[in-house]
Amino acid sequence: MLNDPALEAFQGDVRAFLETHLTHELRNAAARATSVFIDPAITLPWQRILNAKGWAAPDWPSEFGGPGWDEVRRYIFAAECARAGAPGLAPMGLKMVAPVIMHYGTPEQRAHYLPRILSGEDYWCQGFSEPGAGSDLAALQLRATPDGDDYVLNGSKIWTTHAHFANRMFALVRTSSDGKPQAGISFLLLDMAASGITVEPIRTLAGDHEFNQVFFDDVRVPQANRLGAENEGWSVAKHLLTFERGGKYAPGLIARLERLRAQPVADPVLRARLDREAVTLRALQALEVKAMRGIGGSAALYASALKILGTETAQRIDTLACDIEGYAAWAEADGQTPADLAVAVPRYLNDRAASIYAGSNEIQRDLIARLLLG
Repeated sequence: MLNDPALEAFQGDVRAFLETHLTHELRNAAARATSVFIDPAITLPWQRILNAKGWAAPDWPSEFGGPGWDEVRRYIFAAECARAGAPGLAPMGLKMVAPVIMHYGTPEQRAHYLPRILSGEDYWCQGFSEPGAGSDLAALQLRATPDGDDYVLNGSKIWTTHAHFANRMFALVRTSSDGKPQAGISFLLLDMAASGITVEPIRTLAGDHEFNQVFFDDVRVPQANRLGAENEGWSVAKHLLTFERGGKYAPGLIARLERLRAQPVADPVLRARLDREAVTLRALQALEVKAMRGIGGSAALYASALKILGTETAQRIDTLACDIEGYAAWAEADGQTPADLAVAVPRYLNDRAASIYAGSNEIQRDLIARLLLG
């Protein structure tokens, strides 16, 4: 992929920037993170550093404040950040709601929200799932009743990642019960400081506070905060889910696996499992490059396939890390546990959800069958 002097120069620039600006504190905090959703006390300082360089949103076009990179440069940047151990930025604003604001937003919505997403001034959470609507998202019941220039919201959302940190939420709400369930959904942008919003924590098996349930009691939201037309939020959501499900899994997983392979593990079965995942990840990387270049399939097809392969590979690597942690040969001379092993069990527990969120992998397999077989 780098048989090009311009790309090699770009890679060198990225490496030099990371060596200069990625502090030991940021690397160490990222290494000990137990989830892809890292505390904003870590990610936002790093986002501000990247934003000052113009690199906070690699996927954004230049007209909206991004660097305007092509797909190859984006991939190189992701791979170099993973190799250097940089903390991943929160995706809800930069990678999920921002693209749909660009696509569906009014000029006023774009001008207001996009600069605030880039700077980190607005920190977003996603209001999709409900107690009775998870994988079957069309069953959602959070009611938004028109009242003058506002909607009045009543109901709840669940599994709302980082809602306790967020000052903004993008949410799917029910504005009509006529016709098919998908036909009565609208897409709203909410202020989390609005009166009537209550955030209750949900603790994970790993002991982390990452998820929440959010309750809405007569919450008023201006209709001007709707993205797209009323009752057409399902189309907006499908556009967003392409960005949530797709992604660049391989760079981060390759970097993590290489750190595990560097551990002094003599057991031949463990070493064979490590080598097998290394081969799997190279194949995943090749598929991501094909998707990046639009070769051989639609964006929706690749998004579902990569979501399945990326999350299930991550879960196997989690299992390997736990097994290696239990293997006595990993102990270093100074008695310090390597970061990847110190957080192996919490990561394992957190990543059990990876094959469920953003549409369960069973649903993704069904979508692939429909796309390929009709």
